[in-house]
Amino acid sequence: MVPHFRTHTNESAYSCDVCHKVFSQKGNLNIHYRAHTNEKPYSCDVCHREFSHKSHLNRHYRIHTNEKPYSCDVCHKEFSRKDTLNLHYRTHTNGKSYSCDVCHKKFTHKSVLNAHYRTHTNEKFYSCDVCHKEFSRKSHLKSHYRTHTNEKPYSCDVCHKEFSHKSNLNVHYRTHTNEKPYSCDVCYKKFSEKGYLNVHYRTHTNEKPYSCDVCHKEFSCKDKLNLHYRTHTNEKPYSCDVCHKEFSQKMVLNVHYRTHTIEKPYSCDVCNKEFSRKSNLNAHYRTYTNEKPYSCDVCSKAFSDKSSSNRHYRTHANERTYSRDLGS
Repeated sequence: MVPHFRTHTNESAYSCDVCHKVFSQKGNLNIHYRAHTNEKPYSCDVCHREFSHKSHLNRHYRIHTNEKPYSCDVCHKEFSRKDTLNLHYRTHTNGKSYSCDVCHKKFTHKSVLNAHYRTHTNEKFYSCDVCHKEFSRKSHLKSHYRTHTNEKPYSCDVCHKEFSHKSNLNVHYRTHTNEKPYSCDVCYKKFSEKGYLNVHYRTHTNEKPYSCDVCHKEFSCKDKLNLHYRTHTNEKPYSCDVCHKEFSQKMVLNVHYRTHTIEKPYSCDVCNKEFSRKSNLNAHYRTYTNEKPYSCDVCSKAFSDKSSSNRHYRTHANERTYSRDLGS
């Protein structure tokens, strides 16, 4: 009775010595403390993987038994996890009964509406003890705090990858289930994340809401703007562990790293030739389809890959230089 009563009185009697997070029950503090000690007392009998929570072990065990105790009431699709069912269920229902007076955006829960409303009032009640950054939602503060503690309490049952945010785990999980609940109204292409759908939709509307402060070039998504901005700052935050070469994009680093490992993860279905880059595989495929999507702006000659198009374009640049030299 006493621990439950603290949920009403907001009394938090147990505090973590490491990050000072407070708990109303000692058992919850003990479980949380394992995030700092990395203690994992629960072990799987099948694969011997260890877990800090018994509930995580029970959930993980279902990948061995293929047990799916959670079923969708609408389409009867079965799931091993309740949170995955809840995510899936939203594809059937669009019940959003709470509406914002300012922007008329709708929400399924009143608490979420209240939190959203602070984006208009700019109220920020919650402050980080470490860097003093302020947040309008307590959940956002908790998520942010993990950037300081490096705590990753959410783990994928399939590949064991760990995440600091539950939403990131849910999105990642769809890479295993191949679930794509978000569909484009124009071309019906499906996406695993709503953010990807929003970015894709701009290919139809040609909307480019993000603009570079330096050269004013416009972009359809913020990530592309951030990548572009490094061409001005020459920032290269990603470094190769082998040769220490630096890169502005993590994806380019990953591709470069294969020059050391000789890894070629992309294979042609026709001739089984392997490639280290997907773009090289796509270019190779065009030798079969004879597709030439890259066209010269000067003479309209078409090419199967962009590098060949660029090389060809220089012949026109050289012609113009030669012509100017003759005229001088």
